[in-house]
Amino acid sequence: MPTDILLDENFELQFSDGDFAVGESTYEQQKTLLFADKGEMKLFPKNGVGVRRYLEHERPEDLAREIRQEFFADGMTVHHVKIDENLEIDIDADYGD
Repeated sequence: MPTDILLDENFELQFSDGDFAVGESTYEQQKTLLFADKGEMKLFPKNGVGVRRYLEHERPEDLAREIRQEFFADGMTVHHVKIDENLEIDIDADYGD
């Protein structure tokens, strides 16, 4: 499980006792990969799902495949990715122990 500086739902830094909040960061890593477009992360320009590009896409399985590929490339074990008809995404993936 990765440990890193924690972000809130708006990608803002969280603080605790006057310092950065640090904790288990799998959720933050997943959320960052989902919303980042390719080329947006300067250090890793090929990373990112760019989930916004799939909002009006007719094939949700393309989004599921992209999520699986990006998470796997980041070192996660992807157990399942499910996307319903409302484009709500359910992901079970982790970095293992």
